[in-house]
Amino acid sequence: MVRAENGTLAGVLEGKKQYQVPLYQRVYSWGKKQLDQLWSDVVELERTLGDDPKASHFIGSLVLASSPDFGAIGVNKFLVVDGQQRLTTLTLLLAALRDHLIETGETDRARGIDAQYLINVYDDGRPLKVMPTQTDRPAYMAVLNRAPQAGGEDTVGDAYRFFRSKIAAADDPDDPHDLHLLEAAVVRGLALVVVTAEPSDNAHRIFESLNNTGLRLTQSDLLKNYLFMRLGDRAETVYDNIWLPLEKKLDSENLELLFWLDLAQRDERAKQSDTYIGQQKRLEKLKTVDQVEAEVIRIAGLGDVLVTILNPTEEKHTEIRRRLTRIKAWGSATAYPVVMQILARRAAGTAADDHVIRALTYLESYFVRRIIIGRATANLNRTLLQAVGAISGTQDIDVALRDYLSQGRKYFATDQQVREAVQTVAFYWQGRGTQKKLILQWLEEAYRPKEVLDLDPRHLTIEHVLPQTMTESVRETFAKGFESDADIDYEHERIVHTLGNLTLSGYNSELSNKPFHEKRELLAKSGVSMNQAIAVRATWGAAEINARSAELAEKIIELWPGPDESVIAVGEEPSALRSQIAAVVAEIPAGRWSSYGDVAIVANTWPQPLAGMLANYPIANAWRVLQTGGTISPGFRWLEPGRNDDPRTVLEEEGIRFDAEGRADRDQFIGAEELAEAAGLDVDENVIAARRKRVSGHARTGNNVDLKNAQLVFFERVRNYGLTHATNIGTWRKPSPQNWYDVSLGDSRAVISLSVNSQSQLVTAQFWINSDKGLYAKLLAQRTAIEADLGFEVEWDDKPDRKASKLVSKRPGDFLEEAQSQELVEWLVTRADTFARVLSNYLQDRGQRGTLGDQPVLEWGPDWAHRSTEDRT
Repeated sequence: MVRAENGTLAGVLEGKKQYQVPLYQRVYSWGKKQLDQLWSDVVELERTLGDDPKASHFIGSLVLASSPDFGAIGVNKFLVVDGQQRLTTLTLLLAALRDHLIETGETDRARGIDAQYLINVYDDGRPLKVMPTQTDRPAYMAVLNRAPQAGGEDTVGDAYRFFRSKIAAADDPDDPHDLHLLEAAVVRGLALVVVTAEPSDNAHRIFESLNNTGLRLTQSDLLKNYLFMRLGDRAETVYDNIWLPLEKKLDSENLELLFWLDLAQRDERAKQSDTYIGQQKRLEKLKTVDQVEAEVIRIAGLGDVLVTILNPTEEKHTEIRRRLTRIKAWGSATAYPVVMQILARRAAGTAADDHVIRALTYLESYFVRRIIIGRATANLNRTLLQAVGAISGTQDIDVALRDYLSQGRKYFATDQQVREAVQTVAFYWQGRGTQKKLILQWLEEAYRPKEVLDLDPRHLTIEHVLPQTMTESVRETFAKGFESDADIDYEHERIVHTLGNLTLSGYNSELSNKPFHEKRELLAKSGVSMNQAIAVRATWGAAEINARSAELAEKIIELWPGPDESVIAVGEEPSALRSQIAAVVAEIPAGRWSSYGDVAIVANTWPQPLAGMLANYPIANAWRVLQTGGTISPGFRWLEPGRNDDPRTVLEEEGIRFDAEGRADRDQFIGAEELAEAAGLDVDENVIAARRKRVSGHARTGNNVDLKNAQLVFFERVRNYGLTHATNIGTWRKPSPQNWYDVSLGDSRAVISLSVNSQSQLVTAQFWINSDKGLYAKLLAQRTAIEADLGFEVEWDDKPDRKASKLVSKRPGDFLEEAQSQELVEWLVTRADTFARVLSNYLQDRGQRGTLGDQPVLEWGPDWAHRSTEDRT
């Protein structure tokens, strides 16, 4: 006899219980595919709970039997007959959440998770609530008990580090409730059926019957059985005439995809794993055999639509076939729900061909423009599922889709954003390799619409016209386009990966690092028309690259229409770099270490900005990131409140071995390739090799680019701090990689300039007066009152030999020093805000300056970016 009940993870784990996995069960074996699916379900449920507190997601069954040592008192013990993989995984997720909360200072919540769901804390020996099979117990107990060995290189450790990485990346410091919702999604929102066998039942026999050697039924099999059970005497006829032709077109996997896509047309929250439950709930409402048969006919009609999506050659309309072929080539199945809605509308006669073409073009444009401006095209499931509802029932699907993609934080790039991005974004590092090549291929086709590409696209590769690595001759030629004191390494790095310097080539290895005058000959002979246009140029430097970028931007704008800018709302995401770093560092297992350089390679940043992030934001496993030689950074400090233990001791407890000079054992090092694979990043070995060359190359040339990026990261932090703490400053511009950052007052005569100098180790806030000595004299006459209002003294520098003059406040400080950087950020923002509050009141002829109540609102702007470094000293 058995009894079955609906339940939640909280209901299973709360109370004095222990679930033991018997020896005959297989060891823990969930891998990245299963973990990714579970995490995706949990995150989606978390978002849904924000709108619907009663939302749930079914994850399967848990079959239990009484343990032989089940007692009347103490901890109630059960054998886990089926469902041990998901039960083990979910407790590892909760343990990862607990540890993240501890490291971010929320110890009370962490203790609550321990006591409610993980450990019977009030019983002798503190027995764990779940005990995996014997093989997995040491690794599992290390995680649950927060032992130094937690998160090792085994399946249990892999799962724990996976969740540490995901939670670290998902934690939004500006949203205090996001992890509350995450916890609620796991313990209250995940629904399961708990089947409990009577004590007299043989648990092993139950296990054998549940896990027979035959193939398990798929969700499409279950739905097929359900439908034909409902058809009664009509079943055979319907099967022969409707269902069998459908099965010949779509295999079992794509039939399941069809049922899910149909479900997603009605409910954007529909999970593919819940296809059977969702469809069954819907089909239960059909009362007659005729209604069920009509439903099978409708599904078969949708099957024809899916066949066209999966195999666009079936489409007869030339332009629609071309658009569908491109979407298929893009390789993103997340587009399928909205494409199905578009094609289904056409099949139903409610959307004309020209509307379908424009809608598919907007979808393609959305993907392309996101890549152009450096926005990832991953994790768009929710956005595109919601698009289905946005266009269903509308009269003009193309207009409705464009409006939907234009609104909110969807990053459908405007024409101006495209023009700016092609000059600044490293296109070569964006998106998947196939997607970047497709954009270049489609641009090439646009230049020769009536010709066929001479070369097979499969044999084409992306070529840098200005080489990634400069030989002496290339460097000498490239430097001719700049002033003698220009930072050539920085200028090369800034431009070499932009779109204007990239093309397609069938002989990339032959072109390699050759100077342009040699490349021209090969490019002129190329079957790629873009290459022939490049070969016409006499030289190839920054001016030519910028000009080609501008030309390609206009072509992109022409080919791929942008959003409706009358409804667009442009916003900014939380730091993508911080999330990326957190996700990578969280994957370093216990007993292993990595370097700032290798983590920076995977996170696509530089060691110095990485060090700044680790020093100022709570990131799991930050202590496992060491200097190149394996030594602990002198500037390392714990961000966990009250923690001050020696990081070397922590690492040694985790299993790291150090030599007499304090260097970690190189055999325990985890490099960029292994880290990228562990983090599940779409980064191949060639990309990693190129990034390593960049990082090591700049280390040899004095870290010029490294310093520029450190300045950029520092002023990004200044900007972010100012957004939340400055009350007299209205808007902020994005900083550039330079040692100053300007705040515009909206008055051309004056500006506030913030600067850092790592050589003299000074930070400075200055009130610049551009070309008005009379204004300076008026302010100087009121010096006592101004300094009283400011609350501090300033240096008054007339600069008699120049048109400019300034008021200066400075203090010692090295912005590169991790221990000082946050204090310097706060000092600069406070000084800028005080200058804004006080000095604007002393300016006459306020003109175009805006106001906030009675106080002027100042803008951070690039008004004086043309000033030389000498002028800023």
